[in-house]
Amino acid sequence: MSVRSVCVFCGSRPGTRPEYTEAARELGTELGRRGMTLVYGGASVGLMGTVAAATLATGGQVVGVLPHFMGAREIAHLGLTELIRVDSMHERKALMATRADAFVALPGGFGTLDELFEIVTWAQLGLHQKPMGLLDTLGFFQPLVALSKHLATEGFVPEAQALPFAVEASPAALLERLQAGPTLTVTEKWLKRPEQT
Repeated sequence: MSVRSVCVFCGSRPGTRPEYTEAARELGTELGRRGMTLVYGGASVGLMGTVAAATLATGGQVVGVLPHFMGAREIAHLGLTELIRVDSMHERKALMATRADAFVALPGGFGTLDELFEIVTWAQLGLHQKPMGLLDTLGFFQPLVALSKHLATEGFVPEAQALPFAVEASPAALLERLQAGPTLTVTEKWLKRPEQT
């Protein structure tokens, strides 16, 4: 599988630690250096703005998807390769998913987790087989990794899906993992779409 575009979910705030901003910058630089396209939420603020600026600065293409009503809250980045305005959060997430070959979550808040959980759920349902990853800066996602394993231990997630994403602290290492192919493969027949059975 060849990953040419990566959808990044991350905070519209920078967080309290400078390492979060530096990791976003490193990821954007790595995407641009590899000639990959960044697909993200279209904002110029927080980690979102940092990863977009770094991708552009190193020659990468950046596609932003921003709902009209978010314009005041997540200030639109007007220097992108392509900025697409949509009417709803649902449309935003669906379009970002369509435009991406892989998904990466950086530190962020509830919106970031919402986007990540939805894309993982779609993979569980067999709606996509694209690789998913967590950029685990300063161990930010370790509580989520523990929760994922707990869900499987308690019988709410199949054991084979206990860790549906690649987890790396290095942007370069994470992108290499994503290039290796899907991080979640659904084998249960009842989860596959009719045309896949």
